[in-house]
Amino acid sequence: MTQAELRLCSLLLQEHFGEIVDKVGSSLLRTGPRPLRLLVGDTGLLPDQVKKALCVLIQHNLVRYEVQPRGYVEYEAQSERILRILRYPRYIYTAKTLYGDPGELLVEELLLHGHLPMSSAVARVADRLTETMEDGKTMDYTEVSSTFVRLADTHFIQRCPAVPESPQSSKAPPPPAPALAIAEKDMYIVPRLSLVGKGKRRHSCDEEEEEGERTAKRQKQEGGSSETPPDDGIYWQVNLERFHQHFRDQALVSAVASRMDQTSSEVVRTMLRMSEVTTASGASHTQPLSSNEIFRSLPAGYNIGKQVLDQYLALLADDPLEFVGKLGDSGGGTYTVSILCDVGIRSLGGSPSPFPHPSLIPASCRFGSRCARIFRLLLRKKHLEQKQVEDFAMIPAKEAKDMLYKMLSENLVSLQEIPKTPDHAPSRTFYLYTVNVMAAARMLLHRCYKSVANLMERRQHEMRENKRLLEKSQRVEAILASMQATGAEAAQLHEVEEMITGPERQQLENLKRNVNKIDTSENQVDETIFVLESFIESTMKRL
Repeated sequence: MTQAELRLCSLLLQEHFGEIVDKVGSSLLRTGPRPLRLLVGDTGLLPDQVKKALCVLIQHNLVRYEVQPRGYVEYEAQSERILRILRYPRYIYTAKTLYGDPGELLVEELLLHGHLPMSSAVARVADRLTETMEDGKTMDYTEVSSTFVRLADTHFIQRCPAVPESPQSSKAPPPPAPALAIAEKDMYIVPRLSLVGKGKRRHSCDEEEEEGERTAKRQKQEGGSSETPPDDGIYWQVNLERFHQHFRDQALVSAVASRMDQTSSEVVRTMLRMSEVTTASGASHTQPLSSNEIFRSLPAGYNIGKQVLDQYLALLADDPLEFVGKLGDSGGGTYTVSILCDVGIRSLGGSPSPFPHPSLIPASCRFGSRCARIFRLLLRKKHLEQKQVEDFAMIPAKEAKDMLYKMLSENLVSLQEIPKTPDHAPSRTFYLYTVNVMAAARMLLHRCYKSVANLMERRQHEMRENKRLLEKSQRVEAILASMQATGAEAAQLHEVEEMITGPERQQLENLKRNVNKIDTSENQVDETIFVLESFIESTMKRL
């Protein structure tokens, strides 16, 4: 694990879970798997604090545990899963785009709590939606439940592994830590629950206390125990790999649309939608689909005939980028969409490398457009001598030499020696420049991690510098909200608003604008991280 990744993981843990959890998580990331005793010694925290921090990390799938043969339990941090916290806004926005407000809030609640039972998630989301509705209107549990079922049917959420039931006759001592497991066929089965009810609005503090007292009295009269939820023990979590599959599918569709036309992209989108649930996350191709099945599944708005569809499929299959592959002629022709082979790499960026666009070419970002031209040339020609680079790129010899040496010092390009004789004499040796795409992708990914960490630290600095002003603004907003609730006059409200002066208001607007820019930059860098990680992962699988 690089220092950039460690720094970014530490910042993410501190921002979302606090300093204690950050200490425990960073210790595990630095030292590797550790038992509780050593973890307490490394962090200098109390054993109770370390246990609670581990509970939080395990709850959010950021740490896993394993019982060792000698009987003690080791805890190991999941660095890849911690880095996925950076992508949470994108997951939530995707759920909103596909399933509306209920889907957005369901995914948000599951990410916020790590995992939840269905009944609890539905109740929380119904209450939050009711808060945003007009007075007298409420959100019914059944509507939220139907969205929950749709999310499970499309595999965007899945069941958490549970403790397998042991036979009651077994007298063996329990293990130091339970072994969690779940069958793959049960991961997306939603329990049949009759969730009846409507969302509730928040009450004032006095009303909440009175309602709490009434609930406690009722529980005491009923025997002192609250009712067990119908799905007790069945917890759900967000399936991040399914969201990544959706992002990859959208990139494939966009690549087809930019290379061909909108109808071709809609054909590919239909094929991906038909096989989104049946295709494994690491598969190189989708499940085979016949031309007749694709024709029946096309959207109603696309009025193209069967013959036209066959022509589009033939064009896609004959294209050099091979977005679609043809497997046979049964059913009018059997086709698949290529994902993690060379075409999958092309589709994420539009070329056989993860540097298809100037914004993704490190040479362009650091050394200008002429270096980017040389970089593209080496990607296309594979190996070139310095004289050939000068001729093909049409750049003067001195400038080309300086640019090549700059990129060589940054490890963007490499130099390969091919001797004519065994003595490796420089006068009898070819010196060829080439691009090690994997090394360049890893280097760029490392810089992306550093960029995100810098952005997060900059945002924290902005918030610290304006801490007093933010607290004052929050106090004024709280006073205004309470006055509006009691029906205060407009003159009184205006008087309270004037507690924040004009320069302070301008400073708040500048702070908000700067923080929004930083948040947008984080999301843009994360999109680049996703492209580079997908490229590295697919390349490693093909090796």
